[in-house]
Amino acid sequence: MLYVCYPRCTTCKKAQKWLDENGVEYTLRDIKEDRPSYEELKEWHEKSGLPLKKFFNTSGKLYKEMQLKDKIPEMSEEEQLRLLATDGLLVKRPIGIKDGTVVVGFKQEEWEQKIK
Repeated sequence: MLYVCYPRCTTCKKAQKWLDENGVEYTLRDIKEDRPSYEELKEWHEKSGLPLKKFFNTSGKLYKEMQLKDKIPEMSEEEQLRLLATDGLLVKRPIGIKDGTVVVGFKQEEWEQKIK
């Protein structure tokens, strides 16, 4: 499994603890140091079945500074993906990718159903 996170994020720490406690093997990828590419984000979005807006870290400082709440509804899907690819901290995390399944954010029940 690929585990994409920001190691300083408390939600990511909770998810990682859950992965460890449940014996899930994973490769950790720091979203700030190794940000997802446009192509990866596009693929993850398609496999997740989620609306693209769920991939934005809406509580992040950068999201707020850029006033993206007002801008995103006016942007095309491609523009949103390109924007997400510019900075890993714009992307909601953690992201778990396993066997074609993609989960975004950490909700324990969802991870138990889709990742475990």
